[in-house]
Amino acid sequence: MSERGSLEIKNVGKSYEVDRSELKVLENINLKVSPGEFISIVGPSGCGKSTLLRLVVGLDDNFGGDILLDGKRISGTSLQRGIVFQDHRLLPWLTLEENIDLALENSGWSREKRRQAVADHIALVGLKGFETVYPHQLSGGMSQRAAIARGLVFKPEVLLLDEPLGALDALTRLRLQEELLRIWKTEKVTMLLVTHDVEEAIYLSDRIVVMHSGPGRVADDIRIDLPWPRDRASHEFADVRREILRSMDAYAPATAKAA
Repeated sequence: MSERGSLEIKNVGKSYEVDRSELKVLENINLKVSPGEFISIVGPSGCGKSTLLRLVVGLDDNFGGDILLDGKRISGTSLQRGIVFQDHRLLPWLTLEENIDLALENSGWSREKRRQAVADHIALVGLKGFETVYPHQLSGGMSQRAAIARGLVFKPEVLLLDEPLGALDALTRLRLQEELLRIWKTEKVTMLLVTHDVEEAIYLSDRIVVMHSGPGRVADDIRIDLPWPRDRASHEFADVRREILRSMDAYAPATAKAA
């Protein structure tokens, strides 16, 4: 049997109908993610990164190929797969703890178990003391911490992160990267991050998957062997960054290179 948190994407393709013609968004995507790995997906806008995450989380079942979690084909959404979007999507009429508890609505857990899980995850993301605060009273970084807590509260096997730090200012983004790394090491959950920030991907990931557009497909899969904690200013970090940028450029369409 596969270990908990083992994700396999096999020959996945996705198309939409546009003006009575088929538009291929993803083609022949193959990816294996080991339990507890942190994988980042980078590539140009429109290469299907976010579409792939939607398929993994189960928001769209209309695709070719297979997506397996622990050796079983996924079908629909499940509490085994949490997701955090760029927009925190907290409900403005609920407090912080109520927003996080909402993720447990269909868990079948007792009220006490839910209360304890919410408290534990508020503490995990460093928001203890803000339990009764409403979203409009939180900063952008705090709201994203809350969204991460909501994504983790049911102890999912896989946490999917769709540009969760993309809307934050530079300093807050760096701080949240540190928090995300700490949470990953604490929770030991399999993480799949979509990001446009190559440096962010290097800083956080075990592996970086480079995607190419037209249609979206995997161009490269690069293991990051830098030791922890990672030094963004080191020559080794810069070398990896150059390798990834070369990989992205090598697979870019000629028109994009010319631009």
